[in-house]
Amino acid sequence: MLYYLLYPLHTTHSAFNVFRYITFRAAMAALTALLISFLFGPFLIRSLAAMQIGQPIREDGPAAHATKVGTPTMGGVLIILALFLATVMLADVVNLYITVAVFVTAGFAVIGFVDDSLKLKRKSSHGLSARVKLLLQLAVALAAAVVLYRQPFFSSVLGVPFFKTIRPDLGVWYIPFAMLVVVGTSNAVNLTDGLDGLAIGPVMIAAGTYAFIAYVTGHKGLSEYLQIPYVAGVGELSVFCAAVVASGLGFLWFNTYPAQMFMGDVGSLALGAALGIVAVMTKNEVLLVIVGGVFVIEALSVIFQVASYKLRRKRVFLMAPIHHHYELKGWPEPQIIVRFWIISIICSLVALSTLKLR
Repeated sequence: MLYYLLYPLHTTHSAFNVFRYITFRAAMAALTALLISFLFGPFLIRSLAAMQIGQPIREDGPAAHATKVGTPTMGGVLIILALFLATVMLADVVNLYITVAVFVTAGFAVIGFVDDSLKLKRKSSHGLSARVKLLLQLAVALAAAVVLYRQPFFSSVLGVPFFKTIRPDLGVWYIPFAMLVVVGTSNAVNLTDGLDGLAIGPVMIAAGTYAFIAYVTGHKGLSEYLQIPYVAGVGELSVFCAAVVASGLGFLWFNTYPAQMFMGDVGSLALGAALGIVAVMTKNEVLLVIVGGVFVIEALSVIFQVASYKLRRKRVFLMAPIHHHYELKGWPEPQIIVRFWIISIICSLVALSTLKLR
């Protein structure tokens, strides 16, 4: 919005020429999202508390979580509000990549909102059935994947980290692959969201990483220098990613231990999907396995736990996802959170190194 209102003024006032630059608008989007979060955060907490929108706790969860019962949830609404307002104000909203990113994030936010609402209505940790939730997620991801695949300028070729000559072309099979990336990332972030600030930290780190990746991928000179696929127009996603980082940071102010509110599925599902679709559009889908290493570990811990119990009637971990395992081993919650953040930072640094090491 501001981009279209203010940038045309550069013909008469040269100062407005700064709106031409993605880096400037990304920084402004971040500041805008942060300001919105700080302004509306306290109001949202009071409103959620007044409406008695409190967090239901898993019956089989760690005993220490009993003290968290009733903490306002669905705080992800704050993240989505700050993210969308900042994006609409500072990004080129007619850019296809921005449009698809907003569509996917909004679609998964709606699914999460319905899921959270059912949990609150039933006063339990059970919302939408797993089947219904998955089908809705696949529907949103399918729509986005088909739109992208049908664009004449969009490539179905995959980039493989560390290898510049290995670039398989999936053809039409790229559609289910892209769906898998989006839905898988969404649910992995959802599984990670179990401790105060645990999920939002790696989300911000991953979004910051992809903000840089989007910028260099959309910059012809830098992409040629780094020998990575050039995707015209995708640099605009840097503005979107910067808004994700800042809206997450603003939410973390209220979500840090001990949390004043939780993000709920409306936040975790939407943010995971946002990361997944950005990875797809920047043609760094496989790299997301490294960038989102914490999310991968959390998801795999659940898969291994379920598979082991069904096959051997034995558990691999004391409890899954794996952050609960460390809770039951006696690690203080802040210690688990910060160490997972550190792992996430390391993963992002390794991922960034692959842009040059090919």
